[in-house]
Amino acid sequence: MNTAAIEGGPKPATSYTVIPPAGEPFLTASRCRHCGATFLGVRDHCGRCTTRDAMEPVRLSGNGRLYNYTIVYRSYPGIRVPFVSAIVDLDCGGTVKGNLIDIEADPANLRFDMPVRMVFRGAELANSEGAGYLAHFFVPA
Repeated sequence: MNTAAIEGGPKPATSYTVIPPAGEPFLTASRCRHCGATFLGVRDHCGRCTTRDAMEPVRLSGNGRLYNYTIVYRSYPGIRVPFVSAIVDLDCGGTVKGNLIDIEADPANLRFDMPVRMVFRGAELANSEGAGYLAHFFVPA
């Protein structure tokens, strides 16, 4: 269920972002019943143990810890820099990339394993028709 543009609202920025008609947006993933590995989006086999037909859909929680990051100083035209590109290990399993926002992009403000939580906000850029996108970000918890 990837509900795009409900009532003219924003479109999901990724294929694994779900915007329900009511309630909060969330990310969806597949978890292997055999080994427990979690991967973003829908999968029919496990990338870790290669088991087929053992994947079950799961809704990812929004809490996690900063695993790694980089501060981006150069980007495409129209993208404000600097910003923090982060890799987050979610408490429910799985690893997600997203930008860390609402914090100054300075190594003194960041530490590995710091708690973060996922938020959804409109992305700065729109598609060619001018429609906006809803994207996931992380903020310090």
